[in-house]
Amino acid sequence: MAGARCRTAVGLGVVGAVCLLLAGCLLLAGPVIIKEQVLKNVRIDPSSISFNMWRDIPVPFYLTVNLFEVQNPQEVLQGAKPKVNQRGPYVYREFKYKTNITFHDNDTVSYLEYRQLFFRPDLSNGTEDEYIVMPNILMLGAAVMMENLPSFVKLLLSGALAGLKQEAFINRTVGEILWGYEDPLLDTINALVPGLIPYKGKFGIFVEFNNTNSGLFTVNTGMKNISQVHMVDSWNGLKKVNYWRSNECNMINGTAGEMWPPYMSPTSLEFYSPDACRSMTLVYEQSGEFKGVPTYRFVAPKTLFANGTDYPPNEGFCPCRQSGIQNVSSCRLNAPMFISHPHFYNADPSLVDAVEGLHPSREEHALFLDVHPMTGIPMNCSIKLQLNQYMKQVSGILQTGKIQPVVMPLLWFAESGYIDGSVLSQFYTNLVLIPSILDYLQYIFLGLSVLLIISAALMMMSQKSTKEKHPHDPTTQSPPPQPSETTPLLQDTSTQSQDIAEA
Repeated sequence: MAGARCRTAVGLGVVGAVCLLLAGCLLLAGPVIIKEQVLKNVRIDPSSISFNMWRDIPVPFYLTVNLFEVQNPQEVLQGAKPKVNQRGPYVYREFKYKTNITFHDNDTVSYLEYRQLFFRPDLSNGTEDEYIVMPNILMLGAAVMMENLPSFVKLLLSGALAGLKQEAFINRTVGEILWGYEDPLLDTINALVPGLIPYKGKFGIFVEFNNTNSGLFTVNTGMKNISQVHMVDSWNGLKKVNYWRSNECNMINGTAGEMWPPYMSPTSLEFYSPDACRSMTLVYEQSGEFKGVPTYRFVAPKTLFANGTDYPPNEGFCPCRQSGIQNVSSCRLNAPMFISHPHFYNADPSLVDAVEGLHPSREEHALFLDVHPMTGIPMNCSIKLQLNQYMKQVSGILQTGKIQPVVMPLLWFAESGYIDGSVLSQFYTNLVLIPSILDYLQYIFLGLSVLLIISAALMMMSQKSTKEKHPHDPTTQSPPPQPSETTPLLQDTSTQSQDIAEA
């Protein structure tokens, strides 16, 4: 019995040692293996898992557009505060794909990314055939741009505008406003000054947005330096743009806004936006989860569109007006256009007060980006921007009436998307579930090893203690020898018997 207990203790000790060895292997080798697989598969390389996702984005993206209808156009011409009503949303399914993918010897790859948009009436609140009253962007923009011309020239131009039946406000369908309509003013401008504006035939806010590319991006592949993967090397052959007044503002920083280098820190991220003509920096807000996948949430800081007075590094984006809007006229043919957050969220209150019908809120109008920090892949995002036009009365241009100076919101849009379906399942299994199982296994093996080794030690100690306390225990000793015929005791007994008999 003692031998069996000893063998059991030894067996438990051996199994415990094996479990301890397995726990150590998982503890040391597990993270290394996972990291190696992550680094291997986030590179821009045809053999990596993420390459197809990078080339043809498989997740559904949607462009949601909300237009601001002017409800009192005649009163505005008389100097009243504009009153607007938000119309929409008008939702478009967005498809993105890359072409002309060319790998270079310096660890970079170039490509053109195209977008295609298809209207989704089932997701929209309205149709593209609805009529909306909005500012005449072409005419009002031209009026502000001609403000410093001699008076007689402006009167001549005003007469020409009248002949073309141009008015300060237009009544057009949603489809025409977004995707273009024929305007005699456009034809006149192209005839007088060829090449001045990029629009030919039709003018629309998004006429250059559909079935077009965002420029030639050249980004790092990460093959030699994984910390640089997806970082922009150049855009349209440029290391920096020349729209702004400082080198810092002209820099092309960050990625192209699709993915970021792996193993991100909870600080900030950068990307270059051709639509905004600048690089943007988002800041870390909080950690969270998206459908079981851990994420970092990044949001826009209040300084993103602050003016140079409130935030000196933004001085290069000036001339500035109130904080909360950015002048993009330098990259929009000098037209008086501004971008901001929707409804002037996070902007100077005077901008909201100048237009009736605006209701900024964090829940509806703040942009965000949820990124998986281990891979740098966005899981859920909604990038929201508003397009505004500065308009005012221009002396000599009779069509501008008595319009008071105002930054007028035209529309705001959101590009939103999230990983779902089979892509999410594969992502969750490979990068969340399996690492979690390996993580749990190392602690299970460690716990078992400690339990088994302690059990074996206790059994050995118990056996040793039993031997020390009962050294002559009958159960542990051999029986005494039987007396033989030659023993003195037997001889004495025999002799005594004989004496008694003789007597």
